[in-house]
Amino acid sequence: MGKLFVISAPSGAGKTSLVTSLLAARPGLKVSVSHTTRKPRTNEVDGRDYYFVTLAQFHELINQDAFLEYAQVFDNYYGTGAAQVREQLAAGNDVLLEIDWQGARQVRRAMPDSTSIFILPPTRAALEQRLRERRTDSPETIARRLADASTDMSHYNEFDFVVVNDQFDKAAVDVDTILDGGGRELRASRSELKPLIDTLVRLPV
Repeated sequence: MGKLFVISAPSGAGKTSLVTSLLAARPGLKVSVSHTTRKPRTNEVDGRDYYFVTLAQFHELINQDAFLEYAQVFDNYYGTGAAQVREQLAAGNDVLLEIDWQGARQVRRAMPDSTSIFILPPTRAALEQRLRERRTDSPETIARRLADASTDMSHYNEFDFVVVNDQFDKAAVDVDTILDGGGRELRASRSELKPLIDTLVRLPV
């Protein structure tokens, strides 16, 4: 039986880059492709990055109880297919879910043996810079993502582990260590996270 890992972060914290690095280093790790109602971005491929569906199709999947978890994020819905995750785990593969904190909470209830990891940026300024450098969102969307990031980050202590993505290479090693069963020093309950969280979740005046 494989192990289920959940990784979450506020938008712009570098989660997707870390996941890409993990998948390149660990060929046996499978990432679950989520369903979403949002439109594809440039270079995104249906079935590889997401299963892009209509709102009506998404609600039909909800009615069929097809999701391990689902949530509304900004103006769109995202959901993880339960059958594909359980099939991969039964085949002995480790599975990684790249989802938000709402979905992570649902997964922990459904599959309490899962391991959850939250990624934090080192500062709010770094988070804003990363969002702007992506050049995929309007200034209004970036402002809303920054505001919503405070809510996201306030849920850090619901996770098993927290990795601060200050230096990418170190953060990648930290996540890799957790997947190997280590990382006790990265537990979400460690006291040194509190001062950082106080600066990250404080809304700008």
